Amino acid sequence: MYADVYKCVKTKENALILAIESSCDETAAAVVRGGREILSNEIMSSCSEHVRFGGVVPEIASRAHTTAISLVTKAALDKAGVTLKDLNAIAVTYGAGLLGALLVGVSYAKSLAYASDLPLVPVSHIRGHIAACYLNNPELEPPFISLLASGGHTAVLYVKSYTEFEIVGQTLDDAVGEAFDKVARVLNLEYPGGPNIERLAVSGKPSVELPKMFKGDKKNFNFTYSGLKTAVINYTHNCNQAGIPFDPADVACSFQRAALDVLVEKTVSAAKVKSVKTISAGGGVVANGYLRCELEKACKTRKIKLFLPPKPLCTDNAAMIGAEGYIQYMHGNFAALDLNAQASVEL
Repeated sequence: MYADVYKCVKTKENALILAIESSCDETAAAVVRGGREILSNEIMSSCSEHVRFGGVVPEIASRAHTTAISLVTKAALDKAGVTLKDLNAIAVTYGAGLLGALLVGVSYAKSLAYASDLPLVPVSHIRGHIAACYLNNPELEPPFISLLASGGHTAVLYVKSYTEFEIVGQTLDDAVGEAFDKVARVLNLEYPGGPNIERLAVSGKPSVELPKMFKGDKKNFNFTYSGLKTAVINYTHNCNQAGIPFDPADVACSFQRAALDVLVEKTVSAAKVKSVKTISAGGGVVANGYLRCELEKACKTRKIKLFLPPKPLCTDNAAMIGAEGYIQYMHGNFAALDLNAQASVEL
């Protein structure tokens, strides 16, 4: 009944939305106006708690969210200079992510929406990453090609409109961010693997021969990272068994190029196939400096407009949930108070 009541609400342009994100190890809240203007974007991370385990421990993340959620929400409202009475809606990530972590955010958002008599807007974390580019690029409008590259997803998408997109290609196994984390462990680097591999790769050379996925198949826009990850494992293992020294920086550099060059190639090729001259990107891996540089060079060569979110908006944050939340709000997509968290959602 709650959702049905708010189907009758007349949506407002430049609506003020409080967004809540708790899908992994970041507890985040933001206030966003009109889906494009960030009034506040607060984050409390439990990342340091997970380093010694080599990855996120769901139970620890969930407990950290429980402690931080009210604090980060109050900080976001205070920094934006607004109260709950000033808001038009509350948006929350309901999936995809760690189920226990998501439940903390969803439960808190539902209680706020009920107590404040505000519409509750369910937001896909995946769509949030796609919408992140809208926040710092007011001129960005569909249609365009979007590269989604994160720890859980890797895909090239044709964004037809604000609410519709087509999957041009996606990973068949590991996500690119997942591959970075697994290779980092092989090289004895701490979690999170992506930033640490990037730092190590700066001093290395691309001297290690690694496989290229779907080599020569220009019509295939899918990705596969399991073979690349295994190739790195085998290379380091064989060297260690034979007593042959190797430079971890060279391995990191070679892996980074093998993992990311194909993202650039397939994204730019998809733009050509779909006859669009605009590309965007989102997801934690898009914070990688090498990937950003290669995307910029490829788009400049082909005279394609490239829109990239600032690095802080690539990783998990609530502002991107506010951007996507505004889109769903304007289309009247409200949730009932029985909204549940979902560990996985469709692209």
